[in-house]
Amino acid sequence: MESERNNKKRKKSPKTHLQLNPNWAQLQLKLKSNGFNKFSKPTKDPESETQNSILGKRKDRPEAESKLNPLTPINDDFSLTDVVAMDCEMVGISQGNKSALGRVTLVNKWGNVLYDEFVRPVERVVDFRTKISGIRPRDLRKAKDFRIVQKKVAELVEGRILVGHALHNDFKALLLTHPKEDLRDTSEYLPFLNREGRRKSLRHLASEFLGVEIQNGEHCPVEDARAAMMLYLKNRKQWEKSTKDQIRLQQKQMKRKPKRKPKKKEAVNVDYAATAS
Repeated sequence: MESERNNKKRKKSPKTHLQLNPNWAQLQLKLKSNGFNKFSKPTKDPESETQNSILGKRKDRPEAESKLNPLTPINDDFSLTDVVAMDCEMVGISQGNKSALGRVTLVNKWGNVLYDEFVRPVERVVDFRTKISGIRPRDLRKAKDFRIVQKKVAELVEGRILVGHALHNDFKALLLTHPKEDLRDTSEYLPFLNREGRRKSLRHLASEFLGVEIQNGEHCPVEDARAAMMLYLKNRKQWEKSTKDQIRLQQKQMKRKPKRKPKKKEAVNVDYAATAS
């Protein structure tokens, strides 16, 4: 019994505390006087915190400063859309002064490539115009026949709005035509002309309206077609309105009947009656 009572007393007795080192006790008092305690966090300077929050994030995420290229497709949709853009690159035939189709590219309204083929011209190529066209002899060794490419392009653009720059040159090389009301040529759109009413190059338009540099050296038809498409999409609403207005004006002019001119016999009879009187 006595042993049990002794055990209970031991359990109830308070724990003995070890004596603190005088240096440690002095440090605790100093921390308390400066506003620190065991559970509090050190305060930060608000100015330094804002600077670290701004500059630190920029350093941690350098990609935030880099600008995306607006010509980069925004999705993986390769479907044939209601609007397509086309660009062609030419090579020299005959004595080099005549142009023939060397490459043709079509993209949809998202900028994804629908068709991109090198073309073997009917006549012998004497000038590949590599500095501009980017076409080399090896590109045309296994190129598709002109007639096959021509047929495929005609199928892709049929019944669709076609966007491009100086499209008359492309159609001349393709030996194709397209309804005028379905053409959207960035070289002829009125807001894209200069003050004198002259056409600007696609490179100039891309730099001015899209903020991108293209055609620095060899031309890329994929990039050029995307630039033309982007120029159209940025101005699509106003462009379509002006196109409809032009079509309506032309239709009104066609419906107007010319004033009736007197026939030669009637004019002779009138003159004879006048002299007889």
